[in-house]
Amino acid sequence: MKRRDFLTTGLTVTALGSLSAAFFKASAAEPDRAGPREYYELRIYRLKSAAAQPRLDAYLEKAALPAWNRLGLKPLGVFTETEPNDGPSVFVLIPYPSLESFVSSAAKINADAEYLKAGADYLRTAKADPAFVRIDSWLMLAFAGMPKLELPSYCPKAATRVFELRAYESHSELKAVNKVDMFNAGEIGTMREVGLGPVFYGQALIGANLPHLWYMTSGENPEVHKQHWSLFGKHPVWQKLKSDLQYADNVSKITVRMMTPTAYSQI
Repeated sequence: MKRRDFLTTGLTVTALGSLSAAFFKASAAEPDRAGPREYYELRIYRLKSAAAQPRLDAYLEKAALPAWNRLGLKPLGVFTETEPNDGPSVFVLIPYPSLESFVSSAAKINADAEYLKAGADYLRTAKADPAFVRIDSWLMLAFAGMPKLELPSYCPKAATRVFELRAYESHSELKAVNKVDMFNAGEIGTMREVGLGPVFYGQALIGANLPHLWYMTSGENPEVHKQHWSLFGKHPVWQKLKSDLQYADNVSKITVRMMTPTAYSQI
């Protein structure tokens, strides 16, 4: 690595590390035994029309996912919305073991000859015929209560599996941290207990609509997923948490997206 690139990467990692430590610091509710936490990048490739998706799918399946895997980034999730909220889009979830791996991954992939060859049609598309409209991206820190992405037993082999991606926005930074505390204090464990198949929980560090968090649950099929949510709503731990005044008013907006994995998704 050139000295200039090394310094740039080092400064970026230091800055991001300070951000996650100071602004999104661990709270008392987060268990010390949880171990190192992953970072997640959620990308939304916004398309002009559904007709543009095959080119993006080919790029992701044949070029991007193999290149990320060669860097040790796995498993990778690729999803589409069952009923799109904002037009046709493709969602990509990328786990990173550290901030350094997040910062350095783009440069490493762009220097990967195999990636450049496999993704040439997508990467060298003409200005008049772009592969996407724009890419939205969020960087997240995994919750202490679930420090690493988990792959439910039916993933990725069950063709009927479904995923639910939720974003919880808060009206202040402290209330956003308070909602993370609430998850660590019992919500995550209860979701596991009732079979909601959690995949990840992430506190947004960088991206639009801060402060907020993201998380994803799953089910073998839509009917079973609904049954598991019903069990969660009746669970005594959840009933106690939602009536606990210390967690009052910590969510101002909830966005729910039902997701279908692509044929090549690794989640």
